[in-house]
Amino acid sequence: MSMTSFEKSEENSGNAIENNDVSVSTLLEKANVNIGMFMSTATALFILFGDIITQATNVSGPVRPGCGIPAITPVISGYPRTINGYPRTISGYPRTISGYPRTISGYPRTISGYPRTISGYPRTIGYSRIINGEEAVPHSWPWQVSLQYSNGFHFCGGSLVNKNWVVTAAHCDVRTPHRVILGEHDRSSNAENIQVMKVSGICSRSHHHPHYNYGVRFNNDIQLVKLASSAKMNTHVSPVCVAETGDYIAGGTKCVTTGWGLTHSDSPNTPTRLQQVALPLLTNEQCRRYFGNSLSRQMICAGASGVSSCKGDSGGPLVCQKAGAWTLVGIVSWGSGDCNPRRPAVYARVTKLRAWMDQIITAN
Repeated sequence: MSMTSFEKSEENSGNAIENNDVSVSTLLEKANVNIGMFMSTATALFILFGDIITQATNVSGPVRPGCGIPAITPVISGYPRTINGYPRTISGYPRTISGYPRTISGYPRTISGYPRTISGYPRTIGYSRIINGEEAVPHSWPWQVSLQYSNGFHFCGGSLVNKNWVVTAAHCDVRTPHRVILGEHDRSSNAENIQVMKVSGICSRSHHHPHYNYGVRFNNDIQLVKLASSAKMNTHVSPVCVAETGDYIAGGTKCVTTGWGLTHSDSPNTPTRLQQVALPLLTNEQCRRYFGNSLSRQMICAGASGVSSCKGDSGGPLVCQKAGAWTLVGIVSWGSGDCNPRRPAVYARVTKLRAWMDQIITAN
């Protein structure tokens, strides 16, 4: 996947240490702490930038970011199997057998037509659609939330970005009477250990982007929802990583969107179990062929390949893998009225909205 890294400047960090009046090593010696043990422990930590969890790196490679890594492995139709978060290729191009990846000295292969997983990374089984549906592995997308009215009716999705905040679409217009459900897979089940969260009393339209709908309908379609109490992290509830402002995601990158939206445009009800789909990103130039000037730079498109998001998926995540961690790059926003899988769906572009997210979370 072609994205910029979540690197932090080690050179700047080194300069900061050198400029301290008392060096780190001196402090550690005085405290009789083993420096080697300290450093090995430090590499296992993650950092908070603007209170949104992002990935850090060090000399030896990515540090486990504390986000974007499900405890339960997703199995996704149409998504390439990865090793260390990146598809394996030969001379830069995947080798295939009848269109399926295979391995040659460690490169992807299929078993009876079904790709395998390595070290907990997703395997693929053909190609699927959210229209007509594919059920996700239960609790394999632990940041997915269901936004519901007080009577339990699901109206939008969202993503947990840290223990106190959920991001969704501004057009979902979440208010204090609404409920935020964490750790859910089957909405018809009473057996799941879900967390039913209230929306903080400070939640208001101030947590909609100030330029929502500005110039173009659904422009800056993002809302931050503060929880009234902190979420409890476990195998079914954990945050997604959030793309940073400078990240670049190339057209054609295969990503995944999830939600409880309609599986047919004329369905009377949304599915009870969480659905998923793998779909390619489009460049904005490609997407404008479908939507013209209705598309702004604050939007990103995916699909137009027999798959699509649909009504009820709004506010939910579009995630791509970065260094083995699932990273939020889009928020389900809008698309064709009939959820036509031959046309792309449109998402709020997180890289253009990350700075505003940091500002709101830091201020509240």
